Amino acid sequence: MKLSRLTRGGFAVFAALVVTFLLGPLFVIVLFAFDKSNVQSLPIRHWTTHWFAVAFNDPAVRSALWLSVKAGCAATFIALVLGTLVAFGIHRFRFFGRDTVSLLLVLPIALPGIVTGLALQSAFNISHIDLSIYTIIVGHATFCTVVVFNNVVARLRRTSTSLIEASSDLGARPLQTFRLVTIPMLSTALIAGALLAFALSFDEVIVTTFTAGAQNTLPLWIFGAILRGQQLPEVNAVVVFVLILTAVPIAYAARISSGEQSFRSTGSK
Repeated sequence: MKLSRLTRGGFAVFAALVVTFLLGPLFVIVLFAFDKSNVQSLPIRHWTTHWFAVAFNDPAVRSALWLSVKAGCAATFIALVLGTLVAFGIHRFRFFGRDTVSLLLVLPIALPGIVTGLALQSAFNISHIDLSIYTIIVGHATFCTVVVFNNVVARLRRTSTSLIEASSDLGARPLQTFRLVTIPMLSTALIAGALLAFALSFDEVIVTTFTAGAQNTLPLWIFGAILRGQQLPEVNAVVVFVLILTAVPIAYAARISSGEQSFRSTGSK
């Protein structure tokens, strides 16, 4: 169906309004990160990068950043292993309760974060497990696994098993087939899933609040600094860094996925 010029223009204006509504506040934060004044007001009279230096030299910020990176990397690794294994099990085998397993696996990311956080905190309290970086990793892995699982199982559904069968027919052992054939076929899905999982873990606030105890990840430091209201210029600088660190993996993951889809569509013609 061909749309009129007026209709296309209306859709374009509506899309621009939605994007402005979603990204406008982030753009304002980025602007204020370069404001020399402690008082945030427009127009900005003096521009500076001073607050980035303040944030970089703040021990609390660096400690929170390092904790976020460690927790994100560990949660991503666990998610890669568990998500990939479960994706293979769900895709390759038919067994009783298969759909239930799929539902339970996706449930943590479908539920509100506060529900998942409260459930994890209750489980740790009942088990007499002290809140630490390990509980943060477990909490993040619960929803990061879903991201990897969705990427891998979607790729498996679109991938022909002929190469795997040919490898077995030629005498390759299952482990050889997995290492030399299966993993290369799934490489882009695994990379995209890992990047998305890390980005999701890095800026998670709600689940981290219930699993971190006295420790501060970078998002928790930002939240606490905003509540105190005494470090807003420094907070703006840290937020800009968080935006970059989360947007880059997401953008790269999207590029990998779109590039792989374009290659498939071109090859199928």
